[in-house]
Order: sequence, then C-alpha cells, then structure tokens
Amino acid sequence: MIILVVEDSRSALRLPAHHLERFGATVLSVGDGETALETYAQDRPDLILLDLVLPDMDGYVVAQRIRAMENPGEWTPIIFLSSESDDPNIENGIVAGGDDYLLKPVSEIVLGAKIRAMQHIVLMRSSLIALTRKLDAANQELVRISTTDNLTGVSNRRFFDEAISVEWRRARRHSNSIAMMMCDVDYFKLYNDTYGQQAGDDCLRKVAKAIRQHIERPSDIVARYGGEEFAVVLPETTIGGALIVAEEIRDAIRALNIQHASSPGGQVTLSIGIASAAPGFDNPPDDLIQATIKAVLRAKQEGRDRVCRADAT
Repeated sequence: MIILVVEDSRSALRLPAHHLERFGATVLSVGDGETALETYAQDRPDLILLDLVLPDMDGYVVAQRIRAMENPGEWTPIIFLSSESDDPNIENGIVAGGDDYLLKPVSEIVLGAKIRAMQHIVLMRSSLIALTRKLDAANQELVRISTTDNLTGVSNRRFFDEAISVEWRRARRHSNSIAMMMCDVDYFKLYNDTYGQQAGDDCLRKVAKAIRQHIERPSDIVARYGGEEFAVVLPETTIGGALIVAEEIRDAIRALNIQHASSPGGQVTLSIGIASAAPGFDNPPDDLIQATIKAVLRAKQEGRDRVCRADAT
C-alpha cells in the first residue's frame, strides 16, 4: 500500500510516517502542495494524509486539485491532518474532497483504524465498480441480442422500426433527406423448395453479408425486414445516392454466383426498391417505407433482378 503524507513539519511528520511503516505501508513524504500534486500524478498513491496548513497552499486547495486530476471512476481516500478540531474545518475539508479527519499529534491506534476503514471502503467500492461494469456489459449484450437477427447477424425488424423513427426525426430537425431501399431475394421460396431450408438459411446469410459490406457509413442501417427481405436506411442521402448504392448491392449479389436452378437466370438475384424523402411535420416515416415497398414490388413485376425508384421521391 502506497501512502502519500503531505506535511511541512519534519517533527510532525516523523510520528505518522513511523506508524505507517509499522503498518506495512510504503510512505511518500512531501512538504508542500505543489510537490504533493506532482507526486500524486506520478505515483497514484492508495491513500493520502494531507495537512491543512502548507507553505504554498492550504490542504483544501490540494484536495480539490487532486480530485480534478482523478480519472473517471478513480478515487483516492484523503484524510486531513490538523491540530484544530473545530466543526468548520471538518466541514470545509469534506466539501473540498476529503474523506476523513485526524487530529495531530496522530494516535497510532486511531491512524490504523482509519486506514483499515478506508481500505475496506476501497475494496467495497472496487467490487461495486466491477459488478457495475459486468452488469453494463450484460445489459449491452442483451440489447445487442434483442436487436440482432439471429440468422443473418444484421439488425432485426424491431431495431429497424425504432431506428427509422429516430433517423426520420433527425432528418427533419436538420432539413436533410433520407433514403431507404428494400432488397427482396428473387424466387426465394423456390430456392428453399429446391435446396432445403439449411441451404436457404446459408443463402440469406451470404446475401446479408454482401449487403452489409456495401454499406460504408456508421449511420447507415441494414436490417432483416421479413423472411427474405432486407431494409437499408441511408440518412442524408438523395435518391441518386441511393440508386448508386442499390446497383452496387445488386451487382454484389450476382457476383456471389449462388446457383438457383429454379430461377430463370440460374442464380440468386435481388429485386430492389428505393425511395427518398425530406421529412416534414405532417408526413410520417411510414410514407417512405410504403413508397419503398411499392418500388420493390414494381421491380418484381417488371422482371426482377433490377432496381426501381419510387414514383414520388
């Protein structure tokens, strides 16, 4: 255990330093506030005994500056030393960031009890922080699981429904356009009937991966919308930008060269519908979703393996 003792009087320092060494601690002794701050920054002691009266600044200022130097989640116990026992001194010490108060001359028994109490608090605090971090990690994992499609690894429909509303409001606040595309795997039911469900699942995983690889910005969203449908949300994107991305995705799926004997083209392809809108105060995101769905239906009606834009953009 490393204990920093800040005391300008050598005679007053000798007794607590002796007690601490008998306690088994490594003692760092300094005689002024600036040196105390430098030593704290360099050695990060486990506990600080801090005299209220120092030659360059009072102990209250030292405590405040130490607290300002601590990293988030970090805490070093500070015990003030003083020959005065009046209530205002104690109150000022706690306000400045202190944790306890010792009268000089320091009693070895009281000092030992204070240190053991502080050690106990540090251990309990460390355990609580560790538990909190585990709970935070567990909660984050639960959120990830609840918003991720188990089969493909992209976001699920629940996440999409929440995200499209958030992005819609953001686009409305900043007067930006937002684009969306719906990607439908062509003749997927026939694919399942021909090759079996396991092959169908593997096909969807490959399609989802290819779509995700062509979505570059962190703000873009890829989600499994339905059985063989994938929705892509592109914030701050016009219909022209969405068209470029959609064609890249369509080409990427063809490049996978997944054989599909029951498809006219002999391989797995995508029909993609795209739409874009500038959110107003009277049009909900459902308008954009419905426009995108109509566009993908038209792509399927016109022969599949193509990108169709919504009529109203």
